[in-house]
Amino acid sequence: MKVTEHIEKAKGKALFSFEIIPPQKGKNIQELYDNIDPLMEFNPPFIDVTTSREEFVYIERDGLFDRKITRMRPGTVGICAALKHKYNVDTIPHVLCGGFTKEETEYMLVDCQYLGIENVMALRGDAMKHQRYFEPTDGGHTFATGLVKQIRNMCEGKYLHETIEKADDFNFCIGVAGYPEKHLEAPSLDFDLNKLKEKVDAGADYIVTQMFFDNSKFFAFVEKARSAGINVPIIPGIKPIAVKKHLQLLPQVFKIDLPENLVNAVDACKNNKEVRQVGIEWCIEQSKELKEAGVPLLHYYSMGKSDNIKAIASELF
Repeated sequence: MKVTEHIEKAKGKALFSFEIIPPQKGKNIQELYDNIDPLMEFNPPFIDVTTSREEFVYIERDGLFDRKITRMRPGTVGICAALKHKYNVDTIPHVLCGGFTKEETEYMLVDCQYLGIENVMALRGDAMKHQRYFEPTDGGHTFATGLVKQIRNMCEGKYLHETIEKADDFNFCIGVAGYPEKHLEAPSLDFDLNKLKEKVDAGADYIVTQMFFDNSKFFAFVEKARSAGINVPIIPGIKPIAVKKHLQLLPQVFKIDLPENLVNAVDACKNNKEVRQVGIEWCIEQSKELKEAGVPLLHYYSMGKSDNIKAIASELF
């Protein structure tokens, strides 16, 4: 079932979903199952599975170092198929511009179609570690808008190098990212909203936001998006703070603000166990307010761990 259909079927009741990352190459999938199992009691309509782009590693040979490209967490589509089979739940693979050519993207989408995966999340992706800014892959898309257009064209039988008469009514439901505090590379929030509208106009069906910790930022973002003519569902993406270093890391990496009350509470913690509890309590209150405001779904960034997400969901669903 499509994300938009899940939301429509819920008839105003807020749903629960979460995002996971594939295991590192060579690791067993069982650890992932162990972290997903406790969350299935809350009946998520879908699970998001991230995609990792390539990165460089240096391999020593005869005293010299060769630079090689690798993917540390491959297997996104395989993970989606495994979860769909094991839990009878919809799965949503992330499809990236960065690290993938248009042809590779087309092949991935064909695999998704064969597996009955009806939803995809179209993202530009981040810059590689050695890059200051995002640089498009040779033969790939520069922006997520182009990626959305490719997916929508494929749904209409328009492949990269040929047009094929559609044999069925298969049609991807496309999600895209939104940024309540603007994308870190955008010069202003209004500029960023215009880019978001371009993605929606290109065929995106729903929006999932980047993490935020101040609900007023989300509410203002939704209001501005609606005023800009963006009328698709907007799903808040939420992450509980888990370790003290998040105070520096999250603002630095994602260019987001942390509320002063949260900063003070985390700063007063003696250890990360206390920080984790503060993060859970803050996230529960944040989620309750969002739920009361009528959001269609609460989407949690689990980073592969479930104990704090389970504690939060137990209070809400």
